[in-house]
Amino acid sequence: MRIASSLKTLKKREKDCRVIRRKGRVFVINKKNPRFKAKQA
Repeated sequence: MRIASSLKTLKKREKDCRVIRRKGRVFVINKKNPRFKAKQA
């Protein structure tokens, strides 16, 4: 899990990445490759 101030660049790492809001936090997750995870700081 990476922690970043901006998720736009992390979303571009792979085409299956999605930006999702959960409980007021913003996450990038990837179903096909679960290693690509990020959270907004």
